[in-house]
Amino acid sequence: MSIAVLIAAVVGGGVLLFLRRLFPQQKAVKLLQYPADTMRGKTVIVTGANSGIGKAVSAELVKLQARVIMACRDLRSAEEAAQDIKKEAGPEHGQVVIKHLDLASLKSVREFCEKNLNISTHEESKIDVLINNAGIYQCPYTKTEDGFEMQLGVNHLGHFLLTHLLLDILKASAPSRIVVVSSKLYKHGQINFDDLNSENNYDKAACYSQSKLANLLFTLELARQLEGSGVTVNALTPGIVRTRLGRHVQIPFLAKPLFHLASFVFFKSPLEGAQTPLYLACSPEVEGVSGKCFANCTEEELMPKATDEQAAKKLWDISRRMVGL
Repeated sequence: MSIAVLIAAVVGGGVLLFLRRLFPQQKAVKLLQYPADTMRGKTVIVTGANSGIGKAVSAELVKLQARVIMACRDLRSAEEAAQDIKKEAGPEHGQVVIKHLDLASLKSVREFCEKNLNISTHEESKIDVLINNAGIYQCPYTKTEDGFEMQLGVNHLGHFLLTHLLLDILKASAPSRIVVVSSKLYKHGQINFDDLNSENNYDKAACYSQSKLANLLFTLELARQLEGSGVTVNALTPGIVRTRLGRHVQIPFLAKPLFHLASFVFFKSPLEGAQTPLYLACSPEVEGVSGKCFANCTEEELMPKATDEQAAKKLWDISRRMVGL
């Protein structure tokens, strides 16, 4: 027993030290306050809205009287989340609509736009904000329905196609906004143009970072193409947040209790993590701002590889071919 306790203490101490070095003490997050009717009459799509940052930002938008379309793969989880959101928002809230969307399937993405939203028949007359939030993190090597490496497929290509299919209605709804959730882990990523699907060598951490760098390059090129359209697009890095995103990460059994405890010390809550996407979705301060990246509601300076216009254009062209545009 004493040996087990000693091992747990050593492993746990190592975890705490690692977390402290990896995630320096974060500044206290100030929760945003907007007039209660800020988003009245506006329709917002949030992918991955059934948990984590997506659920938290959806709840805040509903409180501001937005009509929120929760675009989720797991409809049962989405129903439960919707009930929580309505309860939290109170009686004078906006509207919650649940639609099925599986970003690991291009067919599902198309059906979401063409059947669930009925864009061709103009059932959805406008979309004011699209928040590309859903993501998968460091999963074992798997492929999407269309044969893409899962992290690239969900985090980048699924949202790439979704955004393209919604561009016409976003332009018709201008001024409108697109918000892309990236990650500071983009810093460790490289776009492997010779093997985007990581078929020759799979490193789950590197592939996640590649997908998050792809988010930023997508934002850069999309902003260029949308100039003068009345549609803005900005990215954000939320920091480390207590969500289910890390469910595929293997933590030693003895270290789990300490890791769980450390997460409450070092990580943001989902509500704190939702502040920057909320800011980009509805703040007048970023009206007309496009092609930027934000952290803690402040513009963030990116590494050169995330502002490489040639790489952004190359990735754009390849992504178009991969999703069949």
